[in-house]
Amino acid sequence: MSPQKSSRWKHLLPILFLLLLVGGYFAWQPLKAIYFSGVPEHLEERYVCIPTGSSFEEVVFLLKKGGFVTDESDFRWLAEQMNYKKDKMRAGRFEVKPGWSNRDLIQHLRNGAQSPVRLILNNERLPEEVAGVAARFIEADSLSLINTFRDRIFLNEIGYTAENLLTAFIPNTYEIYWNTDAKGFVKRMLKEHETFWSKNNRRAKAQALGLSESEVYILASIVERETNANSEKPTIAGVYLNRLRIGMKLQADPTSVFATRDFATRRVTEYHTTYDSPYNTYMYKGLPPGPISMASIPSLDAVLNPTQHKYLYFCAKPDESGTHAFAETFAAHKVNAERFQAYVRKKGR
Repeated sequence: MSPQKSSRWKHLLPILFLLLLVGGYFAWQPLKAIYFSGVPEHLEERYVCIPTGSSFEEVVFLLKKGGFVTDESDFRWLAEQMNYKKDKMRAGRFEVKPGWSNRDLIQHLRNGAQSPVRLILNNERLPEEVAGVAARFIEADSLSLINTFRDRIFLNEIGYTAENLLTAFIPNTYEIYWNTDAKGFVKRMLKEHETFWSKNNRRAKAQALGLSESEVYILASIVERETNANSEKPTIAGVYLNRLRIGMKLQADPTSVFATRDFATRRVTEYHTTYDSPYNTYMYKGLPPGPISMASIPSLDAVLNPTQHKYLYFCAKPDESGTHAFAETFAAHKVNAERFQAYVRKKGR
């Protein structure tokens, strides 16, 4: 090689080296964004909840806040390349796996299955309480749920009233998508209600008792608040069915408590039993216009499968069992009641 050519190469080598560095950098950046940066290997939180109507910027903020991305700029670049960025991003609750690449993360947020939440409904007394509980599990807030529970146009569409809507809610644990709205929640409860009533010949049993599904639930809600002992629920249900059969007032203490909303009381007094309300079965014959509580499955099945007997009365037993003594006549009931009152006096309550 001539000295002239050798000199030229000496000048070109730095330029070529620089070009290689620049080319390597631009080749490395997309490779890094796609395959090498992404979700950290250790996550404190495994789920991200993306609210309905979120913008791309809001999603990026949630991912950064939750510690789900190691390099924000890489995530943003790849999101643009994969057309993940939208005016309104996909909503839902998604599980994020440690060590995922940005590509894995974006594909999952865009097309992957949502992770449902386990919504637990117990024996709440009021629709407002149901709204408060449900709002802890799903995107819909308690106010939107309460407004839906009172929306007479919507309730008319689904065949319910504000008074009897609670009869659609069966206490249980449900897997439900986090981004469920208020109407979606009610519709899901209606679906579960249908599932409940389609099993174990329940509709035929209600018909045999001469009760509608709603009436079974209302009576079950009274049984629910009378005892915690599932073993005696069919007997208590039988008492109330006997009373309904002969046109006797139910005179159920829990209905007078519900009417007054005096849920903290430990004793039912004349104030409760004389309080004028259609829910007070000391004042009015028949069932109240709606449930006084959510009714558990054991209480519902107790009404549908009542114990056959002639009892018309019951009162608490003079012990700590929380169960009841039953009687066919008022005279026998008075004896039971006096025993319990003597027990209470002895205990100094």
